[in-house]
Amino acid sequence: MKERIGIVSLGCPRNLVDSENIIGRLSAKGHKIVDIGQADVAIVNTCAFIDEAKRESIDAILGLAELKKQGKIKKIIVYGCLAQRYQDELRRQLPEVDAFVGTLELTQELKGFRLTPKHYAYLKICEGCVNHCSYCVIPGIKGRFRSADQTSLLRKVSQFNQAGISELNIIGQDITGFGLDLDLRCGLVKLIKSIVKKAARIHWIRLLYLNPERVDRDLISLIKNEKKLCKYIDLPIQHINNRILRLMRRKADRAQIIALIKNIRQAIPGVCLRTSIIAGFPSETGQEFKELLDFIREIKFERLGAFIYSREEGTAAYNLPGQLPQAVKQERFDLIMRAQQEVAAGHNREMLGEVIEVLVEEAQDGVYLGRTAGDAPEVDGLVYVNSKKRLSAGQFIKAKVTDYLEYDLVAEVLK
Repeated sequence: MKERIGIVSLGCPRNLVDSENIIGRLSAKGHKIVDIGQADVAIVNTCAFIDEAKRESIDAILGLAELKKQGKIKKIIVYGCLAQRYQDELRRQLPEVDAFVGTLELTQELKGFRLTPKHYAYLKICEGCVNHCSYCVIPGIKGRFRSADQTSLLRKVSQFNQAGISELNIIGQDITGFGLDLDLRCGLVKLIKSIVKKAARIHWIRLLYLNPERVDRDLISLIKNEKKLCKYIDLPIQHINNRILRLMRRKADRAQIIALIKNIRQAIPGVCLRTSIIAGFPSETGQEFKELLDFIREIKFERLGAFIYSREEGTAAYNLPGQLPQAVKQERFDLIMRAQQEVAAGHNREMLGEVIEVLVEEAQDGVYLGRTAGDAPEVDGLVYVNSKKRLSAGQFIKAKVTDYLEYDLVAEVLK
């Protein structure tokens, strides 16, 4: 009898796609996929991007080790980034684990098992990263940058389209790199145009993780003119001070970032701009941090996520002088998030009375939860929808905004 398999998937959506492939393969071999509580074999797909992610991964492994000790599971398999990066050390410290398996080869063949809700999916189009930023461990963990096979990608889009999903999220460490390893010119733009042709029933297509240096006129024009593409641009800038950007090995400088943001907002009215910021990078002065904080308040990104700088061995930034105390990094992170909270509340205040399109996610406590085209799954805000009629997950509705919170909206479905 085949063993029953359960999986704990940690980290980002890219990891989730890997988890889907892992259990899809196992399901195809006859294993039954079950909740961890009913599993014979527990798999944990780990993340090791920053300290917080590593701690979460270790805690998950220790929790499974306790279940094994109690006889509730028979085997533990650790997959992914943590296993790839620290396999020898983990073998010594975690003898309860039966196997460590590093990162998988990129595959886009649909294996018939999805971990996302039925109404949206992720399509990973590349693996690794071409940028080699000084703070990032991804190139060391994932190896050389690889674009996925376009034929396989389009076949998977066709399968998603046939399944009737409402939203497709196109992901990778940096999807603007698609095709660079294959010497393809305008690789991402051409791929998206091909994807759109295969996605007749998919209402929203979202692009995640666009490096500022490769967001060009053709890509902006495509996002503007293609109705299926969410007017949502995820543009991680990390910082705005030129000295810090150079230390980060980011190629776009302050002037280029500002010009790009201006061009995007002029070209795509109502665009939702999302960015990521690193708080407390080595040697960041108080004045350089103030420059960043002022920039956040001035530019008013519609969406913003921040990370506390994590000193990762094997990165160029690890040995930089001027490593900041944790308390200073935490304080700067808090100030960034406080500033963005005010910005976000201002954006939401402007939405009062507007009629918006909402993708329904689920019912909870008497209201429905949904998202706008400006909100990516799991990382952005929600819309709390009041409706007297029954709504279904994956359904698109029109609703009028009646109230707002710092990051979320409250709306009433139109009759």
